[in-house]
Amino acid sequence: MKLALFGATGGTGHQVLLQALEQGHSVTALARDPDRLKARQAALTVVAGDVLDREAVARCVDGSEAVICVLGTRRGAEPIEARGTEVILAAMQGAGVRRLIAVTSLGVGDSRDQVPFYFKLMMKTFLSKVMAAKEEQEQLIRASGLDWTIVRPGGLTDAPKSRNYRHGVDGSIRAGRIARADVADFVLSELRERQFVHQAPAVS
Repeated sequence: MKLALFGATGGTGHQVLLQALEQGHSVTALARDPDRLKARQAALTVVAGDVLDREAVARCVDGSEAVICVLGTRRGAEPIEARGTEVILAAMQGAGVRRLIAVTSLGVGDSRDQVPFYFKLMMKTFLSKVMAAKEEQEQLIRASGLDWTIVRPGGLTDAPKSRNYRHGVDGSIRAGRIARADVADFVLSELRERQFVHQAPAVS
């Protein structure tokens, strides 16, 4: 499948990139610094640019069959999730690309009660801007009219892929630790299976 990937230089996004290439997908990834993408293969195309650059985003989306959005905010930077997603959605609608999988976080929207008390405190303090951006991001996706799935992971780690995780829309799934590699595994399985179209499954 031909995929457009946003957030490929982040921890989870890079796992999505590596696993997508391993599975034989063709990936076009947007990156401010293309040199950070070291997994250069024939099936990887890198578009240089910022997610707020509508022309660069349109080039990345053009010709794709699905879009994977794993946007994250660098420490100390202004949150990019909502503004960047708005540009991606416009590019998808313009190009007629309907399938979107976006990674946000447990604690967003109706998953607030699935996170522990200490994380709720973090959401109200130093994570407040990022979580507000993710809330807006999800609202934009839900209103897009596209075939979307929102993936909400728990606390991310750099552990190797285990495939030992829970997923689904059951509110009993709590925000435990999960490897970024396992989040990527779930994202790509959802790409194949389309089990959660117009839903926001947790993965933890």
